[in-house]
Amino acid sequence: MTHAEQGTYQIEAQGNIVIVDAHGPFNEDVTEHYVKDMYAACEHFTGQPWGLLATFYGKSVFSPEAEEALVEMTKYRVEKGMIANASVIIDSSSADIQQMQLRRVYQQCGVTFFVFSDIDSARSWLTDYITEQQNLRA
Repeated sequence: MTHAEQGTYQIEAQGNIVIVDAHGPFNEDVTEHYVKDMYAACEHFTGQPWGLLATFYGKSVFSPEAEEALVEMTKYRVEKGMIANASVIIDSSSADIQQMQLRRVYQQCGVTFFVFSDIDSARSWLTDYITEQQNLRA
């Protein structure tokens, strides 16, 4: 999804991980489309544990409305089996603010959450965490 000067994103499911690549700021318009697309991506899961790997490129600070929408969407994702989030923040002058916003969202929803500076480490941690949790439930 592309919105000039408003940010872009891609959502893709790979096994038990939903991968999000987000570029630029999420304003109300981008957030509305993102929420719709994320709800659709969640429909692929039937209660099995899964995780979200979100990579934010550049300044991706959420508006207050976008942050609230993310809280509501995260509650829905948890209902659909999401157990963890690995976020990666790349090339951002506002990484500390982004991390604070993400922490508020995921803590409020009770989701295990870590921030990384590279995608490979994030994917490795998330894959290991999901596998560990599946083994504990077996």
